[in-house]
Amino acid sequence: MHSQRRKALKRAQTQEKRVRFLFLLFSLVSVFTTLGIIAVLLFEAVQFFAEVPILKFLTDVQWTPLFYEKHFGILPLLVGTLLVTLIALLVATPLGILVAIFLSEYAPPRVRQVVKPILEVLAGIPTVVYGYFALLFVTPLLRRIIPSVAGFNALSPGIVMGIMILPIVSSLSEDAMHAVPQSLREAGYALGSTKFEVSVKVVFPAAFSGVTASLILGMSRAVGETMLVAIAAGQMPQLTLNPLVPIQTMTAFIAQISMGDTPTGSLEYKTIFAVGLVLFLITFLLNLVAQKLRERFRERYQ
Repeated sequence: MHSQRRKALKRAQTQEKRVRFLFLLFSLVSVFTTLGIIAVLLFEAVQFFAEVPILKFLTDVQWTPLFYEKHFGILPLLVGTLLVTLIALLVATPLGILVAIFLSEYAPPRVRQVVKPILEVLAGIPTVVYGYFALLFVTPLLRRIIPSVAGFNALSPGIVMGIMILPIVSSLSEDAMHAVPQSLREAGYALGSTKFEVSVKVVFPAAFSGVTASLILGMSRAVGETMLVAIAAGQMPQLTLNPLVPIQTMTAFIAQISMGDTPTGSLEYKTIFAVGLVLFLITFLLNLVAQKLRERFRERYQ
């Protein structure tokens, strides 16, 4: 009897080790995939920077790798990306925070259970749909209001991108506000504060790190967006802060080169990996900052 128990225990331990190894293997898949992506980017980018100096890449104000007179300055792509992202944040930040405050502080539980999933459906719409929505609906609408708006511009995709990242900002911000202890709200009410004052002066400051993390994650999502800007923003890399003219973002340029017209192994082809490396570093830093802020938010109420 005792030996049977020992055998059963050994079998259970063996199965536990197998399951643990299997889970470890699955976890390592994502790790090795990330390492593989970094290795490919670095390998190709090093070959690119062997022909184009890094200083010139970072300071040249022209980006014309496909022209006869070639320039490899990433500033026009970088500024175009940041311009569209800034417009998106200007749209998503106030709307997302207001929606989060409503869902967290004002909406009844039944309304919250219905509205929040409907809002998050926006995140499931294909980005190509957003792109044509910006090009065929928002841009003509803007041209009625501002006649100087070009057919391709940064303003239209920026506004639509703000709508696209709205679920990220509102959902994560609402989670942060919902996690604020009820005792803080009751303390505000005990001091004679109104519901609005408690929401704005107590709950929102207490959840500020979580709200900031949601904004940074939304920004990271906007920086990496491809189809929306490729369709509606144009393919004209110019160093400008004017949102009414065509621009080109880093992701749109990568999509353009990836069409197959550029010979593999050429210097023009290697620009994909140089731009991709910059894009990877930006999104990695943004996600890292957002993660740190979320950890700080969790530590506050644990």
